Amino acid sequence: MSASQVVLLLSIGYIIFTIDKKQKNLPVPVLLLLTGMILSFVPYFATIQVSETVIYDVFLPGLLFTSAYTYSPQALRKYAGIIGVLSTVGLISTALLLGLLMYVVAGWFFPISLAGAFLAASILTPTDPVSVVSILKQSSNDPSVADVVDGESMINDGTSVVLFGVLAGMYVNSQSFHIWSFFGEFLYVSIGGIVLGLGIGWLCSRAVHITHHKQYQVMLSIVTAYGIFHLAEHLGFSGVLATVTAGIMISWEFDHMNKEDHYREALAGFWDVVEPSLLSLVFLLIGIEATKYLTSISWILAIVIFMGSVVVRFMVVAASMQLFSGWREFIDWKRASLISWAGIRGTMSVFLLLSLHAQLLGKGDQLLSISFAVVVLSLVLQSIGIYPLARKMVK
Repeated sequence: MSASQVVLLLSIGYIIFTIDKKQKNLPVPVLLLLTGMILSFVPYFATIQVSETVIYDVFLPGLLFTSAYTYSPQALRKYAGIIGVLSTVGLISTALLLGLLMYVVAGWFFPISLAGAFLAASILTPTDPVSVVSILKQSSNDPSVADVVDGESMINDGTSVVLFGVLAGMYVNSQSFHIWSFFGEFLYVSIGGIVLGLGIGWLCSRAVHITHHKQYQVMLSIVTAYGIFHLAEHLGFSGVLATVTAGIMISWEFDHMNKEDHYREALAGFWDVVEPSLLSLVFLLIGIEATKYLTSISWILAIVIFMGSVVVRFMVVAASMQLFSGWREFIDWKRASLISWAGIRGTMSVFLLLSLHAQLLGKGDQLLSISFAVVVLSLVLQSIGIYPLARKMVK
């Protein structure tokens, strides 16, 4: 991707953000995605190659850090139980149930192994609430649903990468599944990333005292967001969880510092500009890349799998809430439905799809195409439907 292409895509993103006055009814990410699909037919943009490395190494760290350091530590402490269950056991349960559904349903359309079905399901389980969290907060005076959806998405990205890695090894290399090896790897990757994030996040929150120049504080936040991500990956830990934990740690430390220091405001002045810029690029690129996979698929199958994924997520969310006595009264079936519908597939799912494409070397095109179609349906339909659903269900 050339510099001129990047500038043009940013310009398109700027125009869409500027003219979209109805973001509640038609969120910007949806417009960006659809615009990217249109651009894929323009020869100048059709030459763009989107790799999993670009998504993972360039876009994810900045987006994750922004979400984490702006996330309320009080909300995380309050909803830690339900967030933790949904982003770990809930995600694995969702992948298991959705994988069984895909194995049965997709088998009527093309040959698919049980391992392939579980692999596709693991790609479709991580959530990306970027297009719905602000809508949820605007449509209700109760911020609990938005806090749970946002918190879950930050953590389940790390879980999904580990789950995908194990299942991809089984599917691509015909490796056998060992439950203790899986949990051992999961704990090592997860705990290592969290501990690293806590340590470096605390050090960086202390380091801002060295200088009161805002530009240097912003520089330090960039180093933190991308440095800890790649350091964790180099050590074999979860870069996702390391970055998220560091961001939350910095946010927590800022809440306990002298309010007159305005550290959070200094970071917001920079990251509030970077975030929409990254979102513009990533969703336009997703649209450009997705079109290549959507030319010859069964949309009936894609719709059935999409609907099934929503039902499966509702079952898991509703069951998870029954584990917490306070939530049985706090969240009824309406809120469970809203949290389920807000579980949109997005950036992480696309990264996992591109990673699988790189490993398959041209094989498994049907599996990739159907998965891409489900991601597109999720981004469009769930993003558009979240505002009217929230207004109807949460008074």
